[in-house]
Amino acid sequence: MSSQVMRDTLDVLRAECADLDSLVAGVAAADWARPTPAAGWTIAHQIAHLAWTDEVALLTATGSADFGRVLQEATREPRTYVDRMAAEGASRPPSELLDRWRTARAALADALASADPSTRIAWFGPPMSPRSMSTARLMETWAHGQDVADALGVRREPTDRLRDIAHLGVRTRDFAYAINGLTPPETEFRIELTGPSGDAWTWGPPDAEGVVRGSAEDFCLVVVQRREASATSLRATGEAAHWLTFAQVFAGRPTRAVAR
Repeated sequence: MSSQVMRDTLDVLRAECADLDSLVAGVAAADWARPTPAAGWTIAHQIAHLAWTDEVALLTATGSADFGRVLQEATREPRTYVDRMAAEGASRPPSELLDRWRTARAALADALASADPSTRIAWFGPPMSPRSMSTARLMETWAHGQDVADALGVRREPTDRLRDIAHLGVRTRDFAYAINGLTPPETEFRIELTGPSGDAWTWGPPDAEGVVRGSAEDFCLVVVQRREASATSLRATGEAAHWLTFAQVFAGRPTRAVAR
């Protein structure tokens, strides 16, 4: 992987963070308590979660032994730990919380920029390369940003930054099967998406039996589990339609019931 590719990936991550920052920076302090689609989470919880995960990612990206402690705590509290960390952060004043997130995400981007591209960074799921970690942070920032936008009743204009998230959604297909105790298909699906700029984004063989077609934005909303496939423009055939009901691009336990 060239250094330019890594710089481009980090530029995309920084741009996504900046867009969400501009959205929340102008929100009145009282409105940070608005509920979001995530049960029990306010806008403050969403930003607190991003700040915390960026801080934890910084620990592992820099080789800190403290990451092991965090991983052990999360393992002991698999159902409550993330919520507890978000609640602790959300208890702080919005201005303090926003500064915390800005500091954490900037430090993480710098750490990933200087990391050996071939290194494997430990995480709550499988270890990742620095570029994959950057893409994962992009995905999570966009996903939680959608929660914030929904809480504020704002329609975000999609950008071609979604391409990396869509690619991650395609690559994590077998992961979603595995965490749900299912055997993934032996062959790839065909994914045909229309990007925000009108470009065609495709993955998989043209003659695949399972096919997904639709907008890139809708596909990304489904794989980050912010929308049900049935509520989007996506059209799927064969086993691909089943996959969309539980597709999950983020690490952790399965969060949707699966028809077996």
